[in-house]
Amino acid sequence: MSHLLALNVWNPPHGLSVGAVVLTAFVLGVVHGVTPDEHTWPITFSYAVGSFSARRGMRSALAFSLSFSVQRALLSELAYLGLIHVADDATYEAAIYVVVGGAMGAAAFYVLRLRCSLHLHLWPPRIGGCHRPSHADTAEWAGRTPTPAMAAVHGFVAGWGLGAFALIMATVLAPAMPSAALGWVPGAAFGLGTTAVLAGAGAVIGSLIRHQRLPEELAHRVAQEGAGWTLLVGGVLFVAAGLAGLVDPGLMSSGISTGVHVHNLDQLGLGTLLVVLVVVVAVVTITRTVHRFRRMPVSAGDAPDVADVPDAPGDSSAPERAPSTSDAAGPDGSRPGP
Repeated sequence: MSHLLALNVWNPPHGLSVGAVVLTAFVLGVVHGVTPDEHTWPITFSYAVGSFSARRGMRSALAFSLSFSVQRALLSELAYLGLIHVADDATYEAAIYVVVGGAMGAAAFYVLRLRCSLHLHLWPPRIGGCHRPSHADTAEWAGRTPTPAMAAVHGFVAGWGLGAFALIMATVLAPAMPSAALGWVPGAAFGLGTTAVLAGAGAVIGSLIRHQRLPEELAHRVAQEGAGWTLLVGGVLFVAAGLAGLVDPGLMSSGISTGVHVHNLDQLGLGTLLVVLVVVVAVVTITRTVHRFRRMPVSAGDAPDVADVPDAPGDSSAPERAPSTSDAAGPDGSRPGP
């Protein structure tokens, strides 16, 4: 315990022993997972709300964070070998924002089944537009939620964002390893520390949908809507922040100092704003979707999971007579046969 209390996670010194390096890297990873980091919290939250159980939420968070760990191990090895220049580059960080936002948007298009068309409307002025086809609300189309594979790809991409924790790991901890064979260890330890936090967070977030006491079909719908719109709005926010940072790199490092000697808590800046906005979007989306679905099946004839069945023949006015004679193309049917 005394060794743990003696760790300096704000500015670790050079020349640490191998054991101290690994322990420092792991604790830094835990702090990185706990504090509001824009490269982990918004993305983990977005994918976890696409689950409707603690197990699925943990699985999504594990896929993201383990992929993130692989990336950090690779970054650590490259830093040890001197094959990558790791520095606090605002333009590079802004570009990563754009890439991460684009990945979030692509995931949202998959989940929500959005289709975009690029066309120009002169009045009212509008360029393009995104919509869901008319059958996008059927049970067949509503079953898409973010997959662990998508979360894993996103974790690897987001890992290339270089904040204060990555700089410490690449410039202090990785070079302290005694050989190139161990150069990856600090990055892996850092990633596993983050994984330990995010896996639990994903389980908690995923269980929130289950605790709404909704039928499983509606829980799927809430998960889809919550994840899809959180990913979409979050992606737009990340791209907008990244483009603003490319125009004015000073925005990436500007913020309000808090006086707290913990990275990610030492100032309130653009990254903190992104975290707050994405979490707010997720909470509002889930709350409104749960409320809407709870109100829909008020009467017995308006249950959404009956009307949403894609293969239900005829109109919804006679749900108990699916094989009615009117659909058999008889002489008195709606489709006069030959």
